[in-house]
Amino acid sequence: MPMSTVTVLGGGSFGTVIANIIAENGYRVNFWMRSDSLVEEVNRTRENTQYLPGYTLHSNVTATSDMQTAVQGSDIIFVAVPSAYFRSVVKTMLPWINKEAILVSTTKGIETGSFMLMSQILQQEAPDARIGVMSGPNLAKEIAAKNLTGTVIASEHTSVREFVQKVLKSEYFRVYTNDDMFGVELGGALKNIYAIIAGLASAMGMGNNTNSMLVTRSLTEMARFGRRLGADPMTFLGLSGVGDLVVTCSSPLSRNFRVGMALAKGGTIEEAVAEVGQVAEGVNTLKLVKLKADELDVYMPLVNGLYQIIYNGHSVRNIVASLMLGEQALDVEYEANQTKILSPKE
Repeated sequence: MPMSTVTVLGGGSFGTVIANIIAENGYRVNFWMRSDSLVEEVNRTRENTQYLPGYTLHSNVTATSDMQTAVQGSDIIFVAVPSAYFRSVVKTMLPWINKEAILVSTTKGIETGSFMLMSQILQQEAPDARIGVMSGPNLAKEIAAKNLTGTVIASEHTSVREFVQKVLKSEYFRVYTNDDMFGVELGGALKNIYAIIAGLASAMGMGNNTNSMLVTRSLTEMARFGRRLGADPMTFLGLSGVGDLVVTCSSPLSRNFRVGMALAKGGTIEEAVAEVGQVAEGVNTLKLVKLKADELDVYMPLVNGLYQIIYNGHSVRNIVASLMLGEQALDVEYEANQTKILSPKE
């Protein structure tokens, strides 16, 4: 199926870099942004100065704030907007899309109220569409610098996985495939919580040993929670799980990591988010995951520790207590080729 036009919805840093990669591969890219002034700037200067100053956009990228212009006639649409606006943006585009269009979410978050992942929203709003999700250790500034980067496209449709690989392949951006769409997407959402914790620990002066412990215990919590919801725990050992977790828990380029660092100064979560100046999905995801973990009786001491800091005024040292004073958990709680997860309290 020949594809000549691709749409990217969302003018943030990640939407900007994937739009440019696709354009460099010879496709016409409709780049939808809410702001008319940003649209004018991108089309005039070939640069998105708000999110990626100094990054030159290919001439095949055309910005627009008109949804009909953006999506009509496109064969594949990447939705790269914050989770709080995801459903409304999808509803807005539906009257104009091709019935055969592929819809791909790149948003790493969970919807408030429904506890739906973005792919589930797409399935609910566009039940006949072929759907995929893209996730991985994808810091936009490093992609813009053409650092070697890997990502994962997950879908139950082989055609979706192949098409996304085709439009995004490049010398520096490698696209891997997976059919566990739920696990890939859940890993991308959950890691944002632990990036905040890692930012807190870094600001408190904790070293590499602590960071390593946080990352591995975070991975255990992610797999435990994901398995309880029906994801394959082995998915969390891939790029969309441990790969994304390692990057966001160790780099100040991660906005959730920066929120953690700001939070360590002793202010409120609102002040920390304002200091970062961009949407940090981990804040909303934390509240939703804490409620769901309590409902399902899933043992998540790090999630609980961060929740107590942000919403109940506990000291940031509570994170350390969550690690050191909790249950004496197993190092590895599940085994390859087995469906049973061992109890963390055994």
